[in-house]
Amino acid sequence: MRYSTLFGKTNKTAPHDAESVNARLLVQAGFVNQLMAGVYTYLPLGLRVLNKIQNIIRKEMNGLGASEIYMPALHPKDLYDTTGRWDQIDVLFKLTGSGEKEYALGSTHEEVVTPLVQQYVRSYKDLPLAVFQIQDKFRNEARAKSGLLRGREFSMKDLYSFHLTEEDFQQFYEKSKQSYLNVFQTCGLDAMIVEASGGVFSKFSHEFQVATEHGEDLVYHCKCGFAQNREIAEVKAGDTCPSCGKGTIKETKTIEVGNIFPLKTKFTGAFDFKVQGPDNALVDILMGCYGIGPSRVMGTIVEIHNDERGMLWPKAVAPFDVHLVTIGSKDDSVNEQIESSAESLIEELKQQGTEVLWDDRETRPGEKFADADLIGIPLRLVISEKTLAEGSFEWKPRQETESRLVKLEDVIEEVKVWCTTPDRLTSQE
Repeated sequence: MRYSTLFGKTNKTAPHDAESVNARLLVQAGFVNQLMAGVYTYLPLGLRVLNKIQNIIRKEMNGLGASEIYMPALHPKDLYDTTGRWDQIDVLFKLTGSGEKEYALGSTHEEVVTPLVQQYVRSYKDLPLAVFQIQDKFRNEARAKSGLLRGREFSMKDLYSFHLTEEDFQQFYEKSKQSYLNVFQTCGLDAMIVEASGGVFSKFSHEFQVATEHGEDLVYHCKCGFAQNREIAEVKAGDTCPSCGKGTIKETKTIEVGNIFPLKTKFTGAFDFKVQGPDNALVDILMGCYGIGPSRVMGTIVEIHNDERGMLWPKAVAPFDVHLVTIGSKDDSVNEQIESSAESLIEELKQQGTEVLWDDRETRPGEKFADADLIGIPLRLVISEKTLAEGSFEWKPRQETESRLVKLEDVIEEVKVWCTTPDRLTSQE
């Protein structure tokens, strides 16, 4: 991809109304464009990141044995009348259509997925099952803020599981925890599993929280793994951990990046969703829901992985693997060599599956380097008259301050090794 033809470019100044690090950097670097509060257009760089996060999530959900579907975002009111939630969901966008029929934009999909699955489950032999989707959700937030962390329209992966027994549900619920941790680890986030209120369904549900000083949530936790959010916390900072009896409870600001809930029979009961069990007796169907916001994960990555120069994308979610910068010469014949070397390198890297963003603009080197730092692609390669004279490329990982030269004949293999080497980035950096 040539940067000169890329739709959406960097800005020299940050947006004046950006309230968070992710909003400021993503807009300034040309990843997203704000249409209004809580609503963003994903430009090519941002869409590449979002798609990669979604595919990481999709892989883990497939690994759980869930089937991907895609449900409507426009919902008829009668479904919410059935569950009694039309006036209970305070962030529901409501609208009136032709014939004065009332609808809602989906803020969640329990009302849609439950009767959908009910149509296809004929007996106990069809269970357990799980379905998921990745789709935009709509929530009428009173104050949409913090960039991608709290939007009125946002990307959401929601999975719903259906079970005959509590034991079967618990087994799936525990497997989902590990799948979620896998997602966040791949995305460069060190998430902790936090106990949260289970509401009317159970004593606890579980959130996945990432520690950051910019977080809106508070978690009380111990190094043994015990953690509770502030809404249900039975402990305070400085207390002895009630789980291990040894550690000291700490208070940490966090960002929530996912959650899982036991739903018991709240929705299946509302729709009278039962099946005949092995003994022909009718059995209530148990249900669980499991959410991750890909767009929220994207914003969280930026909140965690940045420095004074811009973003530092983990390799798995970076828009490109390599940011190639060519620096022009006053000599036309040298310029031809530089361009030829760039095209040859890109083609060879493409053959091994490496994605390259090529800054081919005719502008000052300092501007190109500043933009490369702002955009935050993990590896920068530079071709110039000087590097060609030495038969090399300049090699600089984004998180490092020093560059080095790599011989032309070695760069393809070094990039291959680089791309397959795990990140050193962690949530604590």
